[in-house]
Amino acid sequence: MPAPVQLPRISWGNPDANSTALLVHGLGSSAALMWRLGDALANAGWHAVAADLRGHGDAPRALDYTVGAYAADLAALSPARGGAWDAVIGHSLGGAASTVAAASDPHWTSRLVLIDPAILVDGKNASIVRRSQERAFADNRIEVVREEHPHWHPQELELKVDAVVRASRWAVEQTSAQNQPWDVRADAAMLTVPTHIIGADPEVYSLFTGQVADGVLSTNENISMSIVAGAGHSPHRDEPDETIRQLLEALSCDVLSDRKESK
Repeated sequence: MPAPVQLPRISWGNPDANSTALLVHGLGSSAALMWRLGDALANAGWHAVAADLRGHGDAPRALDYTVGAYAADLAALSPARGGAWDAVIGHSLGGAASTVAAASDPHWTSRLVLIDPAILVDGKNASIVRRSQERAFADNRIEVVREEHPHWHPQELELKVDAVVRASRWAVEQTSAQNQPWDVRADAAMLTVPTHIIGADPEVYSLFTGQVADGVLSTNENISMSIVAGAGHSPHRDEPDETIRQLLEALSCDVLSDRKESK
């Protein structure tokens, strides 16, 4: 893996909690935008830690913005008490990087939850991601973000604006440019820890759907999946209550055991 950079962190909940989770944001986002999940986990008795990815927020800037470089940074992170994370929860790019990190070290985390992960980004989806980021940097007024996402919580709007201000536009652009191909399906096939994917609704917009989802699920029995109806690529912002319900269910271990029993 590439040389890691040290990522700044924020957290929710009691640092002495029995369970600790790492939250990993997506492209053009920030650790602070994982607030809804962090708050819910803290109220469920967890200590939740979120990190700014390289080139985002307060994290160091670098030249390498491959998924492997993002993964190297994550693999270097561990709970303050040492040992493995009890869970790593990654959205979009964060889901892809977490997949690579967990595949490279099966002792890094005990469990993965991936929220509409960017496992494969090519063709039409690559263009959609690129145009979305271009729009965000071209006009970052809160009124524009609210018009595009009228149902988001006011803090989501504020933090989205802040995340774009503090992200490196060059880093975001290079993340698309340097990942050709953007494909971590082989890493997903290697996962040995229980992994649950919380998917977006394909009727709205999802990166992880169709043949990509079918292929990943069929090649690894450790992976299960559920879908948040009515949610687009950011279910934790579009439908936070249902996303949190599915997250806590996945962390309870029931999802994977039910899937195996049904075979």
